[in-house]
Amino acid sequence: MDNYLKTKYDLNDKETVSVIDELPFWSAPFGLRLLDKIKLRKKITALDIGSGLGFPLLEVAMRLGNACKLYGIDPWKKAVERIKTKIKIYGITNVEMFTGTAENIPLPDNSVELIFSNNGLNNVNDIKSVLKECRRISKIGAQLLFTYNTAKTMRESYSEFENLLRDKKMTSQIVLMKEHLYKKRRPVEEFVRLLNQNGYVLNEVSHDEFAYRFTDGTAMFNHFLIKLAFIDSWKELVPEEKQQDFFAELLDRLNQLSERIGYLNLSVPFAIIDCEKVRE
Repeated sequence: MDNYLKTKYDLNDKETVSVIDELPFWSAPFGLRLLDKIKLRKKITALDIGSGLGFPLLEVAMRLGNACKLYGIDPWKKAVERIKTKIKIYGITNVEMFTGTAENIPLPDNSVELIFSNNGLNNVNDIKSVLKECRRISKIGAQLLFTYNTAKTMRESYSEFENLLRDKKMTSQIVLMKEHLYKKRRPVEEFVRLLNQNGYVLNEVSHDEFAYRFTDGTAMFNHFLIKLAFIDSWKELVPEEKQQDFFAELLDRLNQLSERIGYLNLSVPFAIIDCEKVRE
């Protein structure tokens, strides 16, 4: 079996987590746009949902200053520990971390003026429960600001993936793939509807896009970020006994695509949704 199919990373291993920089690198284009949209106010309380390895939480904390109090929440225990180490080294005194899920936020009702999430809300298990929690802890006038990668993310590779499934008459796997993509990349309109149901009014939706470029499919499949964050979910779409042959053929198609255009481009469109709580 090819290396990219069998590589496993232990995200509960402290040493492994200590060297993971590709996730902050992945989240940076989203997070930089998010930073531009945050309303900078003094003496506010804020929450970051899905803090990951600490960006942009710690950057927001330093920009808001010590008169503000910030909380971060993430179920990834070792990542939370890494953030706490950064907090100590950076000398940050206005951040407190929770290990847990956004479906159960340990903050009082009507206690925060800002909630932000950088590519986090699209990865929660129950978005409806999370938005109810946001509504509960937010004061009237609170800003809810989040980013997420939208439909057609990595469309170049997913198009080849779907074409191969179709050529092999793997209809049920096409359905699984579309369900997977829908769950991770809901239409903006659906998010807006859920926000309205939870007392939020939309201020602005912005769109942007960046790209990952590789020499070919082989380079892409063996990239640390792809192996860490994507390969396992792709493998779940293909029966185990067919995986080796399927991904070998997919790799060949991606290499052919890169030969035609000179490189392999993976587009990452994303949205920045800015809204405000207007009612209980």
